[in-house]
Order: sequence, then structure tokens, then C-alpha cells
Amino acid sequence: MGLSVLRGIDSFTVVAGFPVALASAIIVALLGTILVLSLTPLPGSGIADPTLQNYVTVFANPQTLEVLLNSLLFALSSLVVAFGIGIPIAWLVECSDLRGKTAIMTLMLVALLIPGFASAAGWLFLLHPRIGLLNVALVQLLGLEHAPFNLLSIFGMGWVEGVSRVPLAFLMTSTAFRAMDRSLEEAALMAGAPPYAIVGSITLPLILPALLSAAIYILMIGFGSFDVPAIIGWGNRIFVFSTYIYLLTNPQDVFPGYGPPAALSTVVLGFALVLIWWARRMMAQSHRYAVISGKAYRARLTRLGRGRYAAWAFIGAFIVASLVLPLIVICWASLLPFLQLPSSRAFALASLANYRNLPWELILSGLRNTVLLALAAPPLVLTLSFFFSWIGFRTPLPGRALLDQIAFTPHAVPHIVIAMGFLLMALYVIQPVLPIYGTVWVLLFAFTIGWLSYGTRVTNTALIQIHRELEEAARISGASTWGIVRRIVLPLLSRGLMLAGLYIAILTARELTLSVLLSTPGNMTFPVVIWSVWNSGGLGRASAALVCFIACVLPFMALYVIVLQRPENKKAASASLAVGNAL
Repeated sequence: MGLSVLRGIDSFTVVAGFPVALASAIIVALLGTILVLSLTPLPGSGIADPTLQNYVTVFANPQTLEVLLNSLLFALSSLVVAFGIGIPIAWLVECSDLRGKTAIMTLMLVALLIPGFASAAGWLFLLHPRIGLLNVALVQLLGLEHAPFNLLSIFGMGWVEGVSRVPLAFLMTSTAFRAMDRSLEEAALMAGAPPYAIVGSITLPLILPALLSAAIYILMIGFGSFDVPAIIGWGNRIFVFSTYIYLLTNPQDVFPGYGPPAALSTVVLGFALVLIWWARRMMAQSHRYAVISGKAYRARLTRLGRGRYAAWAFIGAFIVASLVLPLIVICWASLLPFLQLPSSRAFALASLANYRNLPWELILSGLRNTVLLALAAPPLVLTLSFFFSWIGFRTPLPGRALLDQIAFTPHAVPHIVIAMGFLLMALYVIQPVLPIYGTVWVLLFAFTIGWLSYGTRVTNTALIQIHRELEEAARISGASTWGIVRRIVLPLLSRGLMLAGLYIAILTARELTLSVLLSTPGNMTFPVVIWSVWNSGGLGRASAALVCFIACVLPFMALYVIVLQRPENKKAASASLAVGNAL
């Protein structure tokens, strides 16, 4: 057994093993640092041994329980909104004869890439109870005493977060709808079952694994989200887990104590891992929901008839609410000294003063850091992900399944907890040896680990789809593993890796949650600069900064969508060419 394992190890596996082992150690150390700091006594307490004092301190504070309840309600309400809009659109695209599906997919991708803090700012300018343009217009038009909408609540924030997660719910459930055998629904319809009963008794139960996976993923994102709660809730003292952690680690009048936030993060981390474990137990029984077999399976589309007008109205309302209105309102706010409805007086006040008064030195520094991270993170993430996948699926090394579990762990952990772990590890573990705290490199490490789960899912799926016959034929012809990877595997993966790289670059450029705890005046990213301007009360200047940010990111979003729409026939040609060159 030992000799057979050793025979499967070549120089490529050895080279790939070093960064995989290092990344795995960092992830384990990251979680371990949070746990150790949560048991470390508070300074001046007179206690030398590990203690639960931090847990007692944080949970004795009534605000902690309020924050956790707020976080749960915020995450659940965002999930309800995301599913309530995303699942019907996914069904319309995959299961109906609705036209223009390519356009819908493109718009969903664009909506997915819009930064959450930009969407939150737009919705705040629309539905703020005092200055929101829609509220002000309705009060003036209808003569109301109070604004009809109030976004300054947990459920208001949940609405905004949910709208921004609709594209994610759409993408994660559309595949399940596409693969489902519609004959079961048709049989129920012929038996006289009403449509709502068919959906509740057949359609949704059949795609339960996909729904469960999407629900847990969106729920964890919502629980750890920072941008929407920071933009909408911070100024109104409505705290959730992410903003509360930021408040504890960045107090205004005292030296920060990292023990209590580490204790709170440890508890949330434990719940997250239990939730993911339960989800994986459920996924292990997914064979019970298999509805595709080799027996005359074919997809059937539901005819909408006149219902297509209602379908397009529903989709159009979402696109306007999630894309058009927030961006228009942000552009309008960036031109005014204070927010007001369009009028002749407002147009007379419009100017570029907010753009001229931006802290341009700070913005340019943030832009440089963001560009550096967006360029460096994708190749680093994808190279590391490919090494993880290669060891997991192409080597006989023992423990390779555990490595995949470790790579998946950041997916299960809220990003604010990952940022908290890197903050503590940078300060207490790495800093004495490698002083990277306060530099852009600590952000690069955090982004690499944060996106590793996504990267390994991409490379795992792609590597599984490449049959080993290609590699075996190349080995028979004398090709080494290095040659096989360079001439066969990487050319076959190139399109998927390019798309994943563009997506990771956009995610890195727009990410606020991972970077907000690790940012200092010397390594601020563009989103953190926008957040600092917004937090200082400069709403007009923050809107101008948002417009500049979106203008910088928009070309890359367009490039991603264009590349994604390219036909895949070149993939087969490159595969044949790669095999031919290898042989």
C-alpha cells in the first residue's frame, strides 16, 4: 500500500503539495487563532490560564443577544426575498417557453456583479423615511403625514440584501430546474391536480437538495454581510453580527480588546460548521431525489400564453429595482449638495462639486491597492485551487479528501469571521516573524483564502469532466505529468479558468466585508475608502465615489459577460489540438 502510494507521487505532485499544505495550515491556524484568542484572559484581569471570561463578558451584554437576533432576522428575511424572486425567475427561464432567456441570463449576471454597498446606497436614497426620494414624492403627492416606507429596520435591510442575492438564488436553482423531468408534473396535471399543489408537492420537493444548498449559502452570506448593514443600519444604531464585530474591534475611546469578538466569532463559527455538516448529511441522501434516468428523458416546457406578459413584468420590475433605480439615484445624488427630488431648482444646484471635493489622494491609493489585489488574487486563487484539485482527484495520497474539506471550510465561514481570524493571526502570530499587518499583502492572503472554496469548486468540477483516458494516452507516449498538465489539462480548463479569474477579480474589487477589518490608512481598498467617506457623513461625496467605482468596474463586468457568451465550439477544437500535441 505504501509503495503504491509512493509510485503515484512525482515531481509535479511534490511541487503542488507545498502550497496546498501551507494553505491548509493557514486555514487551520486561522480558525485555531480565533479559538485561542477567545480563551485568552482580558488584559489586566490577573488571570494567566485559559478562561471562558471572554464568553461571559460578551454574552452578559444584552446587546449581544439583540445583535444575534437581528442577524438571524436579517439573514432569514434576505433569504425569503432572494428565493421569492429568484426561484420564479429560474423556473420561467428553465421550465417555460418564455423568450429572451439569453438576455435574462445576461441581466442576472450584471445584477450579480453590482456591489452590495452601491445597491444599499441607492435604496437608502429611495426609501429613507426622511430624505428618500420615493417617500418624499409620495408624501407630497398624496398629502401623507408620514413616509409610507421605512428602510431603517432589520426587515428593510433584509429586503435590500435579498434583492442583491436574487441572481445568486437564480443561478443556484436554475440548474436543478433544467435537469428535472417534467413528466411527473404533467402526470399530476392530467390527474386534475391544481398548479399550486403540483409546485408544492412535486416541483419543490424534487429540487430540495439544490434549494437546501442555495438556502444555506445565502443564509451564511446574509449572516456575515457587512456592506448593506453598514450603509443602512450603522447610522441608525441597528447592528448585526458583522457591524457589531467591527464596532468591538474598532472602538472610538478605548484600546480594542480582541477576546470578546473572538469569543462571539467562535460561537458563530461553530454554528456555521454544524449547519454545513447537517447540509452535507442531507446531500448524501440526494439520490432519493434523482429524477433523470436513461429511460426516455426529455425536458418539456410549460406554455405561458398570455402569462408571458405578467412574467416579463415581474422580471422587468426586478431589473429596474435592482439595477436601474439604485444606479440612477446614486448618480443624481452625486451631483447635488443635498438629496432632493428633480426640479428646476435641483437642476440649477447640480454640479461636479462632490467629485472635486473627493479625497482624491486616498481614492487613488485605494484604487491602486484594489487593482493590485484584483490582478494578483485570481491567478493565486486558481493556481492554488488547481493544486488542491489535482491532489484530490489525480493522486493516491492518503487524506486528500480531508484537504478538500479544508479548502471548502471558508465557504462555511462568514467572511467577517475570516477577516477577524486574519486580523488576530496577523497581529499575534505572523507579525513578530513577518510584519505584514497594515500592508496590502495581508489583504491578498485574506482574499486568497476567502475565494479558495469557489476556486476549488470550479477546478474540481472541470477536472472531473476531463476523462483520464487523455492523460493515460499521453503517459503511454512518454509524456511527463508536467507535459500532461501544460498540454492537455490546462488548455481544456482554459475557458473555465478565464471566466473564474474574471469573476474572482470583480469579487475582489467590490469586496468590503473581508477588507474592512484588515484595512489601515496604508492599505485601504476603494470600497473601504467609500465606506469611510460615507461613515463621515459625506453622502454626496460618497455617491460621487460610488459612481467613480462603478465606472472603473463596469468595463470588467462587460468583459466577463461578453466572454461568458462566447460559443464553446473552440473548446472542443483546443481539446483535440492539445491531445494531438501531447501524443
